[in-house]
Amino acid sequence: MGGEQVREAVGHSVAVLRGAVDRDWVGTKAGRLDWDCRETADHIASDLIAYAGQLAGRARSAYVPFRIDTAECADNADLLHVIETTGALLAATVTTTPADARAFHPYPFRFADREGFAAMGVTEVLLHTHDIAEGLGLTPYEAPRDLCESVLARLFPHVRPGDDPWTTLLWATGRADLPGRAPVTSWKWSNPLHIDADRIVLKGVHPAAAADLAEGGTGGFDWIAGGPVDGTRVGAGMVFQAYEAGVHRPEWGMYVLVRKEDGLAVGALGHHGAPDEEGRVEIGYDLVEGARGHGYATEALRALADWARERAREQGDVRSLFAVVDKVNTPSQGVVTRAGFVRVSDDWGDGEDGEQFAYELRLRA
Repeated sequence: MGGEQVREAVGHSVAVLRGAVDRDWVGTKAGRLDWDCRETADHIASDLIAYAGQLAGRARSAYVPFRIDTAECADNADLLHVIETTGALLAATVTTTPADARAFHPYPFRFADREGFAAMGVTEVLLHTHDIAEGLGLTPYEAPRDLCESVLARLFPHVRPGDDPWTTLLWATGRADLPGRAPVTSWKWSNPLHIDADRIVLKGVHPAAAADLAEGGTGGFDWIAGGPVDGTRVGAGMVFQAYEAGVHRPEWGMYVLVRKEDGLAVGALGHHGAPDEEGRVEIGYDLVEGARGHGYATEALRALADWARERAREQGDVRSLFAVVDKVNTPSQGVVTRAGFVRVSDDWGDGEDGEQFAYELRLRA
């Protein structure tokens, strides 16, 4: 998801709306919104320039305090030109921004990277083009299928995908009904969580990246030689299966471990799902062979544990982290022990004499 997708969405929107520039946009309500069509078009341009500004300025704690003024637009055609221009600015900003750069966005983890801002821009364009088209009574508008699939997998990882991605996106944002699903009255999108450690960053893996990893790709990450390993691909497959089933919870998913010094991925760490009824969540991890022996796994696990402790204090849905390690895997036993885990079973697994040790890290009583 990058500048090319932003350009595609904007081009598609302008082509649709250009056929109605002679209509009354000010006096026509935009679909289910409280805004009229003119205000909604203004909002599209405002979002595009705001996202470009956030990303270009590397905003850290709030929106950059500026806004676009379209008061001098003489007619609807002028406003479409502004949308084209602001779209081009966002596309250029996304294209030229480094992959590791992040900027402020409030939902849900207060930051987004270039891919996130591109996806949010695309989503704003598609949805509000629909609103304007609905208000003006244009032929039912349908957004490009590939763009809808992309934004759903990146920004709505908690939403079970449907047969028709455009209808699913409209339902997920309260704009349409979907058989078998309750109406949506409020929504927020979800950019991946990043957890910062000393030498590495734990970067959340959204379902689109998980699908690519599971199918033999890189997931959009640059890996050291030999990566990603089989365990990472298996874990990614679990993430995508949970997404397809509608039970994926992003913060309880998978993280790729990216080295700060060179931006290369060295392994992965993740949960096997959300906490159970007792507040316990199982974790697993692996490293590319060339990254082993440097303490990356221990560092990552400690960072994840610190995040989980904060989560336990704030929301109380997690009580402990749980891990099972093969009895022959001495290095991995050292990782969990150094991260503060305590062995709670010497015979975990099938049969009377299990082949694994079980470890637990209590986060709260």
